[in-house]
Amino acid sequence: MKLTIMGASGLIGTKVGALLAAQGHDVVAASRSTGVDALTGDGVGDALAGTDVLIDVTNSPSFEDDPVLEFFTTSTTNLTAAAAAAGVGHYVVLSIVGVDGLPESGYMRAKVAQEQLVTASGLPYSIVRATQFVEFTDAIVETLTDGDIVRVPDALIQPISADDVAAEVIRVAVGEPINGFEDIGGPEKVSFAELARGKASDKTVVVDPEARYFGTPLAQTSLVVTSP
Repeated sequence: MKLTIMGASGLIGTKVGALLAAQGHDVVAASRSTGVDALTGDGVGDALAGTDVLIDVTNSPSFEDDPVLEFFTTSTTNLTAAAAAAGVGHYVVLSIVGVDGLPESGYMRAKVAQEQLVTASGLPYSIVRATQFVEFTDAIVETLTDGDIVRVPDALIQPISADDVAAEVIRVAVGEPINGFEDIGGPEKVSFAELARGKASDKTVVVDPEARYFGTPLAQTSLVVTSP
């Protein structure tokens, strides 16, 4: 099976590429560093020639509201058009658990736009929505820290390792398109307060109903897998 990874130089992309190659698949690792730019479309057609599955783990270089929306709408439009032209049989995209329930976040709105473009493309597809990566939890706690105080929302978080995300993306990619969504999360749901106390034991953790997650208010289960 030939699989092309868009965003192959990122955290998930590098892991997906290594695992697929180890399994004996024909892998095209596409990124701007290899001359393939999803935003401009440069090199995309060549990267997708003869591809059975496109795995889209691209990410925007800017998380500001307008640039991130521009990135995901433009890149996904380019990728879906090129995939259709190349006869790609399965478009797999990595997204975020709860993405459609946090409209105050510009990044989440952009990811929803990405999902909508994929679902409307007419291509067979699978969308894997993951919870927050374990590797990013230090940075999450840092954004909630003000001096010696960590102000956290009254909500749950369910960190998952990048290795587990990569493995699930591959499992879905080599299978039949689900033409829908799959939610995956880490083994344990913990409160933001528990997470912060484990990461910043020298600071005072305060549960603050006004605390925001990257500027966005959270409900108790906004970021965790809630389906059975």
